[in-house]
Amino acid sequence: MDSFSTLIRTASHEQHVEAETSTFMADLLGGRLGVDAYARYTEQLWFVYEALESGARDLAVDRVAGPFIRPELFRLAALERDLGHLRGPGWRSTLTALPATRIYADRVATVALEWPAGYVAHHYTRYLGDLSGGQIIRDKAERTWGFAKKGDGVRFYVFEGISNPAAFKREYRALLDGLAVDDLEKQRVVAECKRAFSLNSDVFRALGEEFPLSA
Repeated sequence: MDSFSTLIRTASHEQHVEAETSTFMADLLGGRLGVDAYARYTEQLWFVYEALESGARDLAVDRVAGPFIRPELFRLAALERDLGHLRGPGWRSTLTALPATRIYADRVATVALEWPAGYVAHHYTRYLGDLSGGQIIRDKAERTWGFAKKGDGVRFYVFEGISNPAAFKREYRALLDGLAVDDLEKQRVVAECKRAFSLNSDVFRALGEEFPLSA
């Protein structure tokens, strides 16, 4: 029988691929969009991580979600530094969420308040993705727009507190395998993972509409 971490990865594979292969991300990583599109994407991330991390403090003592709350994962401070670099010191005054981003962030905030196991689903899809595929984005951004290596503009993708990402991901998957819920709840968590990837895809779709490539 597959472990829960394997189940969660295989069950949400289709949604994961859809998010990863969005037209917007393909154009962004292919160097076909300007730095403004990258900055706009970074702004959208701020809303999602603000919801994830403002909910984390209360969940740190929760039996189910608590073991996943690891300060070395927190991204908000790095995002804010990136936004200061990308948009200037007044970045907060021009920060706006796309409607799809607002729906995504609201869902994260809701599960953080009401459903700790559902919060874990969003935690997993975001942070493990950042540790993995996020490194491809960082490398492309540095080369495409000339950011300093692991410097301002790409700090979101730099996990200074995690010296061995592969070992960290193994530990994380072990936490998933030991998730303190019954099988029915695990099925709900898998469904929420799929929902998280779909919400992320909706944001990419909206960004693609905002930054269409001229034919």
